[in-house]
Amino acid sequence: MLREVTHQNTIYEATVPVALYVAAVLGHPAVSAGDFGHDAGMPPNHPLLVRLLDWLGSTAHDADDECVAVGERHCGAGLLQEYREIRAFRDLRPALFSAVRPLLGHDDPDVRHAALVAAIPLSEHPDLVSHRGELVDHARRSQATSTDRHNRNRVLDALKAWGYDTDNLESAADTAAREQQARRMAERAYRAGSGTGGHCEDPPF
Repeated sequence: MLREVTHQNTIYEATVPVALYVAAVLGHPAVSAGDFGHDAGMPPNHPLLVRLLDWLGSTAHDADDECVAVGERHCGAGLLQEYREIRAFRDLRPALFSAVRPLLGHDDPDVRHAALVAAIPLSEHPDLVSHRGELVDHARRSQATSTDRHNRNRVLDALKAWGYDTDNLESAADTAAREQQARRMAERAYRAGSGTGGHCEDPPF
C-alpha cells in the first residue's frame, strides 16, 4: 500500500499531498474503527490505522536529519535546495505531527507504538523539539510492552541521539540484537579491508 509514492525510500512529488491526505484521515471513523482484536490461533491483525501510521513513520524516517546528512555527504551540501520534494515533506512535519500526536494515547498498543515511531522523526522539526520530553515518556511506556524489533530499534536509536540514557529501556533481546549487529559490521569492515573481495575464512573475533 502506498508504495507507488515512496518507492525504494524515495520521496516523490506525489508523496507530499498523499501524506497530507493520510494525516487528515487518521481520525476518521472509517479508518479508526478497524478490528483491533487478536483471535486465538490467528495471526495478529494489522488494521488500516496502523498501516497508515507505519507508512507515515517510514516516510518521515526517509526524510529525517540523518538521511539528509547522508545524502549531503554523497550529493553535496545543496541537497535540500535541489531536492524540493524532500524539502516540502520536511516543511510539513508540524502538520503531520499534529495529526499523529492524539494517537500516542490510543487504547490499542499497536496503534500507540506505530504513532510513536511516526512522531519521533517528525519531531526533528525545529518547531517540535519541545515535544521530545513527551515522546520520551511515551517511549518508556512503549518499550515496556513492544515486541516489534524494528520499532524498538527506531525508538532506542532516537532516544540515544537525543542524549537519553536507554540502559533501563533495553531488554536482553535488544542487547543481543545490538551486539549481533556490531559483529556483522565488524566482519564487513574486516572483509572490506582485507582485500578478499568480501570473503574470509575466519571473522576477526
